[in-house]
Parts: sequence; C-alpha cells; structure tokens
Amino acid sequence: MPFFNSVKITLSIICLSFLLLAANAYAQINASRFKVIAFFTGKNDLAHISFVNEANRWFPEIAKKHHFTYDTTSNWRNLNTAFLSHYQVVLFLDTRPDAPEQRAAFEQYMKNGGAWMGFHFSAFALTPSAYPQNWNWYHNQFLGSGEYGSNTWRPTSAILRVENKRHPATKHLPAIFKASPNEWYRWQNDLSKNPDIDILLTIDSSSFPLGTGPKPNEIWHSGYYPVAWTNKKYKMVYVNMGHNDMDYEHKYDNTNRTLSYTFSNKEQNQFIINSLLWLGTRKNAE
Repeated sequence: MPFFNSVKITLSIICLSFLLLAANAYAQINASRFKVIAFFTGKNDLAHISFVNEANRWFPEIAKKHHFTYDTTSNWRNLNTAFLSHYQVVLFLDTRPDAPEQRAAFEQYMKNGGAWMGFHFSAFALTPSAYPQNWNWYHNQFLGSGEYGSNTWRPTSAILRVENKRHPATKHLPAIFKASPNEWYRWQNDLSKNPDIDILLTIDSSSFPLGTGPKPNEIWHSGYYPVAWTNKKYKMVYVNMGHNDMDYEHKYDNTNRTLSYTFSNKEQNQFIINSLLWLGTRKNAE
C-alpha cells in the first residue's frame, strides 16, 4: 500500500505541474493577443489589387501563428471612434481615408495611443491628382514624408539596409537583405532631418541602378531612400513595399497575372511580423 500511495502522490504532482504549465502557456498566449483591422479599397491599379488579395491571404495565417485576430473591411465609413475602439492595430493596405470625419477619427485614434501600419500607396499624395496632399497632419506630421516625389519603374527587387539594428522591428534581420520586387517611392521631405522619424530600412547603394525604365527618371543611380520608418510620437510603422509586379504587357487580355509576390520573402516577412507584434503588444510609444 505505501508503494501505491507514493505512486498516486507522484502522479498527482505530475498532473498538477502539467495543469500549471498549460494554464501559464494559455495565459501567455492570451496576454499577447490583440486585434488588427485592415482597411483597403482594392479597386485601382492591378498591382495594388494583387497586393491586397495577397495580404488578406497571408495575414490570417500569421495571425493564427502569433495569436492575434485579423479582420478586414473595404468600408471606410468604419473608420470611426466606435468601430476603432475594438482594435489595437489598424492597417491601411492600399489607400487612405478621404472623408473629413474619417480622417478626424483616425487622427484621434492615433493620438489616444492606437497603433498603425501602412503599406506603399497608403502614403501617396500628389497635387494635382486624384489623391492630392490635402491632409497636412497625416502626410507632414504623422508620416513626415510630405508629397510623393517620384518612383522607380518597372517593379524590381532592391537590396535593403537595416538603419536601426536595435529596434524591435529589425530583430533577427541581417544587416542587408534582398526585398521582393516593388515600385519604390521617393518623397518630398528629407526624413533623415526629421528628429521625430526613426528610419528603419533604406535602399542600399548596391541596388543602383534601380529600375529599368523606360523613362530615364524611373531609374535611380544614387541617393538616400528610406523605405520603412516609424514616428517616435506615435505607435506606427510605414512600409513602402506593397506593389507586386504584374503582366502589364497583357493587361488588356484580362489575365491580370501576378509576376511577383510581396510576401514571398523571408527577411521582409520577418520585418513585417516584427513590426506588427511590436505595434500590438507595446504599451507606450518610444
């Protein structure tokens, strides 16, 4: 009998230990859980539509792996205080809000400690165009970039350099890595002179010449080009990536064939995941 009692006690201790470990693991998962809402339009430019569709396949897989919730909406009227109160991170996949009340709600959300990640065209502004620079807080204060300046063409890969190796978004990244093909943007403002901007990734000089044209100004031969950064006053990360290469030569055949994918790149994906987890879990803007 003493032997069996000893076995029972040992089994009880093992079961209790297992339950405690399971409870602790569940608590850790629950503690890291946050909710993401991705806004998109997905109607203009084949490359942007391709990226939106790709993002809305990729992010749910990442959400399962890293224990957060990923929701989407193409209804920009949802950009209001009541709706945003349910989410810790907002994504702009391809465009920005235009209605004054939507802009006001987003600005208030960010000033109250909300988090945001924007991709590629979400920062675009050019006067005159269908997307004029008529939102000073967003383009000049929040993003810091001002208007769009120019871009490379055709969408091509670039070698990117990590500018801030100590930032959580660049954790475990090599000093330089090759990005997926993209249309790279140049901006009106010099982000390196803005004390609020923390530049995370830039185009490495080994990328030049970058672009294939056919216009000479669509090929960059030198310069300093930030492609990912954060504003220290907010919980935000902007990522210039988000323009897939398409079969433009046959676009009128309705093939809409995607030639490259943004999320087919291990290092670039790691940066995006790092950024999203940092936005979703940190309490205070650095």
